[in-house]
Amino acid sequence: SNGFYKTPKISWNPETGRGRPFFYFAYGAACAEVSVDLLTGEHSIDRVDILHDAGQSLNPDIDIGQIEGGFVQGAGWLTTEELVWDPAGRLRTHAPSTYKIPACSDRPRIFNVELLENAPNREETIFRSKAVGEPPFVHGVAVLQAISDAIASLDDYRTCPKLDAPATPERVLKTLMALQERAG
Repeated sequence: SNGFYKTPKISWNPETGRGRPFFYFAYGAACAEVSVDLLTGEHSIDRVDILHDAGQSLNPDIDIGQIEGGFVQGAGWLTTEELVWDPAGRLRTHAPSTYKIPACSDRPRIFNVELLENAPNREETIFRSKAVGEPPFVHGVAVLQAISDAIASLDDYRTCPKLDAPATPERVLKTLMALQERAG
């Protein structure tokens, strides 16, 4: 069988930069606690707390699992998935066999996820639910920021470290060393 669905109430004019490009928004907040090894640049995610807006959840257990998975994928994208091109311009890190993806051991030791309660979707979606497949990916930013904050603690937060993503151990170590050089 075949089917077609057109998301209602969306429009966008690229010339004017005006319109409504999304049917609704999903909101959330994430806090991460990390440990950074000052000798190797490696980090571990010690604790994560996430509150996510799934509207009126159709199945809270499935939604929480999706949020956990999206978070781990986002954290991996920002800390391990480095893109490497060869001199001819070909991408050499194009698959999990050629770059590091998060493993079970990269999961936070303490991982708390809750769904926002009493917040049904304002739009007429199925039972007033919201998508949780892709939006939780952005919660991984909490890990990148926690690593940056950990580095900033070395000079009592006087300097905002220039830590680029992905925050690989090499990049973390280079950022640590640059901060220590500036401090004298």
